[in-house]
Amino acid sequence: MPAAGPVRYLLTDCTLGRLIVAATPAGVCYAAIVDAPDATIADLRSHFPDATTSADEQISRWADAFARHVEDTTTALAVPLDIQGSDFRKRVWAELQRIPPGTTITYTELARRCGCPESVRAVASACAANLIAVAIPCHRVIRTDGSLSGYRWGIERKRTLIERESRSKQIQGSLFS
Repeated sequence: MPAAGPVRYLLTDCTLGRLIVAATPAGVCYAAIVDAPDATIADLRSHFPDATTSADEQISRWADAFARHVEDTTTALAVPLDIQGSDFRKRVWAELQRIPPGTTITYTELARRCGCPESVRAVASACAANLIAVAIPCHRVIRTDGSLSGYRWGIERKRTLIERESRSKQIQGSLFS
């Protein structure tokens, strides 16, 4: 699916590695937390061949918002998204966005919530195809046995994000008890 306008990207740092955020005029279309930016830029360009680096004010604000959210999951991620994919993938990604921070569900449960309980593998494939780390929180999906499985940006990052969200949820719970 072609991008709606030019795609600009910016690299910045966060405690989980290098953060690359790419956007069209409509919003963020790609966000990744990586160790090797060159490989990620190649991946970005495989989806958006004409992507160019940019440090304009808008992309800088959006990248800063992503970096803050990675560090503190209680910080709302109030950036527009330009989600690109098939209708099925968009349905799965929309359901992922309904999972509250600090909560995990299984791929089986996600498939059920999407209305396709027999399509667990297709749902897992949609999670794997997610291009917008953290904003579409596929890190909140785990195996039926409770273990962590594939995460485009690394299992350790998935574990760290889940732990951060869980701690934030516990802290918020203790503040309001």
